[in-house]
Amino acid sequence: MSDAATVISRLAAASQTLVLAESCTAGLVADLLAQVPGASQVFWGAYVSYTVAAKIAMLGVDEGIIRRYGAVSRETACAMAQGALQRSGADIAVAVTGLAGPEGDGTPVPVGTLWIATVLRGREEQAKVFHYTGSRQEVRSAAARAVIQELICRLSL
Repeated sequence: MSDAATVISRLAAASQTLVLAESCTAGLVADLLAQVPGASQVFWGAYVSYTVAAKIAMLGVDEGIIRRYGAVSRETACAMAQGALQRSGADIAVAVTGLAGPEGDGTPVPVGTLWIATVLRGREEQAKVFHYTGSRQEVRSAAARAVIQELICRLSL
């Protein structure tokens, strides 16, 4: 069973639904999940909030959070996850924001850095930072796989 299939199976077994908020992965995680037969029973959908403006408009991320902590930060990832959860009927939200490169965004955050935040309705969010090297596509693919792995870990609790 693929990792994405494991996520879909665990969501179904728990009768839970999932929403995603993707930035640097731009829908790669949603694509991995949608490849699994039966995903529509548990996968609510995804917000692709690639820019700062999209994070604010689509997910309600406070502009002050982004100004203070940056678009690639724990705080922004958590705000993205909370926003996706509040705007959907899902039980679980996962957000990913990062810098895939090849250039940075003018902040001290190194290329290859990403934050993944998960939140279950009624529980506190969790967030982890990851660092990857490689081409832009390699970083984006690694980020998508990391989101799937974080979901597997969170759904094991």
